Amino acid sequence: MLTQVRTFTTQLLGPVTATVGIRSGVEEPPYVAEQLAGGVQIRRYGRRIAAQTAVDGDEEAARSAGFRRLAGYIFGANHRGDRIAMTAPVGQQQHTEAGRKIAMTAPVGQQGSQERGWIIRFYMPAGSTLETLPIPDDEHVELVEVPAETVAVLRFSGDRGADSIARHTDQLRDTLRDYGFATAGDPSAWFYDPPWTLPCRRRNEIAIPIET
Repeated sequence: MLTQVRTFTTQLLGPVTATVGIRSGVEEPPYVAEQLAGGVQIRRYGRRIAAQTAVDGDEEAARSAGFRRLAGYIFGANHRGDRIAMTAPVGQQQHTEAGRKIAMTAPVGQQGSQERGWIIRFYMPAGSTLETLPIPDDEHVELVEVPAETVAVLRFSGDRGADSIARHTDQLRDTLRDYGFATAGDPSAWFYDPPWTLPCRRRNEIAIPIET
């Protein structure tokens, strides 16, 4: 499994000579984008299918544990033993214990208990449906349909630890407030590269659903 995960993340890295931020040969969910300000994009995504899992605990440890669990699914831990094409990004979003309810944003809703947990999400290849994808062997992995949505996205490189995520989330919220946008959901962090990627070459993003 470790070899498979490293193969997956190595392919996410792409060739060393690739343009920064472009992951050669790795599919992303399609979107239409327009620039706002301060490096912020407004993106419109269509409906997507995702595999996701809930993980409690520390933000970065949860990201790693969730990644391994979902990588197992796409590498054959499913009822047909199918391998599923890899895509980017990997999504992470905070949630609470309140019934484990997941708001359908890129990779979820929070009311009630304040015990922290995380949703880690892989998007499935274009053309996937809930009916055609294999059932996960792991009961902690579920397949969901993510409805069409409009999100504000701030891209950044470098550190993707908890402090950096919080800082860039605040930056995105400030930009949206300055331009009069109302948010429609909780923020998510999206990651496009394996952890050993040089910080200056990493593509990280914060995404917040907005009202349209």
